[in-house]
Amino acid sequence: MMKSLILIPCLFFLASCQNIKESSNHDNLKSQQELVQKQEFNESISIQDFSSSDEKSFSQESQEASLFETNISLSDFNPTQEIKVLKAIEIIKRVVRSQEFKEKVLQFTYKGKNQFVDNNGLTNAEIYQKLLEGSEELSPSIDYEMDLELELYYSRRSTVGYTYPDELKVWINTKFFNTYTPAQVAGNIFHEWTHKLGFEHAYRYSSKRDASVPYALGYLVEELGKKYL
Repeated sequence: MMKSLILIPCLFFLASCQNIKESSNHDNLKSQQELVQKQEFNESISIQDFSSSDEKSFSQESQEASLFETNISLSDFNPTQEIKVLKAIEIIKRVVRSQEFKEKVLQFTYKGKNQFVDNNGLTNAEIYQKLLEGSEELSPSIDYEMDLELELYYSRRSTVGYTYPDELKVWINTKFFNTYTPAQVAGNIFHEWTHKLGFEHAYRYSSKRDASVPYALGYLVEELGKKYL
């Protein structure tokens, strides 16, 4: 009889220990589940915040691109030449405002890296922003405009156009202008305008020179501009 009395409390004690262990395991599992849910919630918040910031930046750049305009004065253009150059200017505006232009500039690579040659230490994104802002060296305010004076001249030489650092004026050789398409004229004008933004290139031809800001962007405007002829 005594053995039975002793056995009953022992069984009761063991059952109590088992209940405590199960309760502890349940609490630990619940805590782990809550921790995972909290981490997932925090990650969700971070993703939402990033997406919101990313969309805001994209929206701001899109708005700035839509603001891009031109302020051009012309000298020594006859009526036919004026029609062509105005078409070229319109092409430049439409190209710069396009999403495709933005993507091409940002994704431009040279030797496997996202970079232009003779980039003045700027990233592709910074170059794109500089183009949108239209802040010429001689007129450094941000006005979202291409400010240029264009003048025609004739020369037998192979120079398509030229400018000087202390001039807003760009001279365009009629030897090429008269046979160029509006898209080609647009590319040449854009090339010369990047000089006004402070970008230069090597004098002699090389494949490296083609990757400079003036040449690469001039070619890009010409390429994309064919869609708007």
